[in-house]
Amino acid sequence: MSHDLPQPVANADSLPYWNAAREKQLLIRRCKACHAFHFMPRHLCPKCWSDDLEWVRSEGNGSVYSFSIIRRAPLAAFAQKAPYVTALIELDEGPRMVANIVGANSLSVKIGDKVRVVFEARGDDGAMVPQFELCGG
Repeated sequence: MSHDLPQPVANADSLPYWNAAREKQLLIRRCKACHAFHFMPRHLCPKCWSDDLEWVRSEGNGSVYSFSIIRRAPLAAFAQKAPYVTALIELDEGPRMVANIVGANSLSVKIGDKVRVVFEARGDDGAMVPQFELCGG
């Protein structure tokens, strides 16, 4: 658990996302007008600008589109985690999201590696942050 790391800050657009994360579910948005999936939580569809959106559960599977190994923490709270991997994950549903790759073999990550969502506790109030681990690892 990462109790010393910053907790997520929800707003009106992201509150359902963070509430679902507390239940270890990954939600993404789908536009009812054009049927496009998207991430990050927002009020309008980035494809057609419709506000007719719904939350749908993602299976939480995807692949590494890009990544960076962070060897020098940007904040003191992250120093004990360095080195760590920040990655752009392409979900099987299509949208891409930024998250960390976690787990014992995370530093061996390669572009195209298959990943699955896991949830990391933040703070003492039940907040969870979606992260990813390498499949088969």
